[in-house]
Amino acid sequence: MAGPGHDRRRWAAALSIAVAVCTVGLALVPPAQAAPQPAPVASAADLLAPSPPGSNDWSCRPSAAHPDPVVLVHGLAANQGNNWAYMAPRLAERGYCVFSLTYGRNPLAPPPLTQVGGLAPMEDSAVELAAFVERVRGATGAAKVDIVGHSEGSLMPNHYVRFLGGAEKVGRYVGLTPLWDGTNTAGLAFLNRTGEQLGLGTAVGTVLDPLCASCRQLLHGSDFLQRMNSDGGPRADGVDYTMILTRYDELVVPYTSGLLDGAHNIVLQDGCPTDLAEHVAVAFDPVTLQHVLNALDPAHASPVRCLPVGPDAPTAR
Repeated sequence: MAGPGHDRRRWAAALSIAVAVCTVGLALVPPAQAAPQPAPVASAADLLAPSPPGSNDWSCRPSAAHPDPVVLVHGLAANQGNNWAYMAPRLAERGYCVFSLTYGRNPLAPPPLTQVGGLAPMEDSAVELAAFVERVRGATGAAKVDIVGHSEGSLMPNHYVRFLGGAEKVGRYVGLTPLWDGTNTAGLAFLNRTGEQLGLGTAVGTVLDPLCASCRQLLHGSDFLQRMNSDGGPRADGVDYTMILTRYDELVVPYTSGLLDGAHNIVLQDGCPTDLAEHVAVAFDPVTLQHVLNALDPAHASPVRCLPVGPDAPTAR
């Protein structure tokens, strides 16, 4: 039987892990592109994150050139407006019907955190996405949609594809800064695993889960990822996958976690060494945009022009 000394060490470890989680847990939240502030006096509707320009025109009808609508899925602690302000209007300008949603809000969050998405368990967010895809299909008459997701949005939709019947309704699946093997950002995966080995698994969850239930699911070795990688791996038959990675990803560690067997895997710097885009900036990167356009319409792919891109996400324009 363990003595008092063992108990003290156990609780000391619990306290250390809890403090560490509080300190580094925010590392999983992208630092750039903060959610917009609400008006001084705002209704509940005003607090919902608005659509980015070019998105959610429910009268849009897909053309013969682009028959599948594009559904944009944002990343952790982002929303549709700030994640897709650059890419949505540019896709729309090229003739795509573009749709986006803010998923996974924390119902306990006070304003302005009501505008922050991606915090719910990814299984719940996948149900939200499934309903949204049905709405898009119903409005446009399209049989399938193409998905472009960033960060958590590159992973969560695959739960819909694999486990909720989405494989029959998704044609192309493009992931930006994906993390099929999870991340060990700031050592948080190590802390989570250490806590479980010490019998303190609930200590980490008690600190992090009420704020962000999806955060631990993104960590290397999580139950969510183990299920996703089971039965032959994440890829679903009949869906065309393209993964776009950056060597300068500071949130997906290592960045090679984004490689997916059977996908078209693209590391930005392999073709463009002057592209220094980090995790958030990839969604605002003109080089990435060219790869996305080619992935959505490979029959008319164009050579990707290398452009110098800074490491930080610019102000959307």
